Amino acid sequence: MKIVIIGDGKVGFTLAENLSRSADNEVTIIDKNAEALRNTIESLDVRCIKGNGVSAGVLREAGVSEADLLIAATSSDEMNMVCCLTGKRLGARHTIARIRDPEYADELSTLKDDLELDMVINPERAMAGEIVRLLEFPTAANVEVFARGRVEMVEIKATDGMTAVNMPLKEVSKRLTSSILIGAIQRGGEVIIPSGEEIIRAGDSLHIVGQPARIFQFCAQLGLHQQKIKNVMIVGGGRVAYYLAKYLDEIDVKVKILEIKRERCLELNELLPKALIIHGDGSDDRVLRSENLGDMDCFISVTGIDEENLMTALLAKHCGVPKVVAKINRTGYTEVINHMGIDNLIQPKLITSNHILRYVRGVKNAVGNPVNSLYKIVGGAAEAVEFTAGPAARLLDTPLKKLKLIKGVLVAVIARKNEVIIPHGNDMIRAGDAVVLLSTGRELTDLDDILAEED
Repeated sequence: MKIVIIGDGKVGFTLAENLSRSADNEVTIIDKNAEALRNTIESLDVRCIKGNGVSAGVLREAGVSEADLLIAATSSDEMNMVCCLTGKRLGARHTIARIRDPEYADELSTLKDDLELDMVINPERAMAGEIVRLLEFPTAANVEVFARGRVEMVEIKATDGMTAVNMPLKEVSKRLTSSILIGAIQRGGEVIIPSGEEIIRAGDSLHIVGQPARIFQFCAQLGLHQQKIKNVMIVGGGRVAYYLAKYLDEIDVKVKILEIKRERCLELNELLPKALIIHGDGSDDRVLRSENLGDMDCFISVTGIDEENLMTALLAKHCGVPKVVAKINRTGYTEVINHMGIDNLIQPKLITSNHILRYVRGVKNAVGNPVNSLYKIVGGAAEAVEFTAGPAARLLDTPLKKLKLIKGVLVAVIARKNEVIIPHGNDMIRAGDAVVLLSTGRELTDLDDILAEED
């Protein structure tokens, strides 16, 4: 695919990094910042053009008329919309715009039609939705959704004393439940697609796949009990806090927002009449304690400063808050931060790039077996991808045990109408099934990609 990305910021770079890994993709980045482009050239095998993405001349130089996809991810919503409109007029087949302003939130469907956009991504809204999913499953480090909500993948940490620790997976299936699947294990820096002989160890991150109710029951068997969250404190009154408060109001959760700018407090007070808006410095421990931090069920820090988010999150954990979530923009220290005791780290650029990568993978294979969902997991070392099995797929109606599959791939779930199947050797994939696959070290663009070539 020929892909043009406008904007070499955090999201643009992350997209280019992921998309350029495929030999099939030819990626071009446009940005006005020469220093940013220089860093990208040194790090990635992509073409870089210095210029304004709104300019038709610059877009032509980037080859937009032959582009399969144009992605506009600059810091300006209006610029992104104009770039996509111009790109479409010049011949780009598909266009994606990042649009962040809440004022556009209720008009996105109209904007898509008027500007001929194929996809719109609102990072803050997507991030708020991700946080809400985590709050609905408080013991989880991460929650991903498949098959229109019928299947989830939940990441939990195995700890000493947990029922399944030091037990082979085949014993877990016999003694606890066979209605879920432990599809991937992260152990230190290693990612394992496990067999039944794999033994769970304390400290492992387990990626559990199945129906939400079944996963809930399994976690209860492990001794992880889900306490319903009723009171949430949010530090930072930006767009994420706004969308998050709206979502939490719909599920009857009380919200308290601390924001340092008085003008923003007045805005939020009008926009969120049911939330309690506090004008104060959320990085000041005296302010947090005076607002009864220790009585909260959940604490979420979503300011624009990583260090502030981490420090306030650690304070909240120290004060005994059961669920603590922090937003971080830089990913270089994720491994270290994961050992600091914070329950969940939310990375906006990864959420945005996951949404866009899912669309790109779907465009690549729109005719065969469409991609419905795509998530990079365990720091991007593995991926979970959901396909719809098309009528021409080569692996249909054959027992899984008779299929010769490539290494590093696991068929995790088959969703068929109202049935969710944790597959075994005799199960078969049928046309129309939603199939969730877990893979390491390989980009799957088609369901048939999991078949090993015959000798």
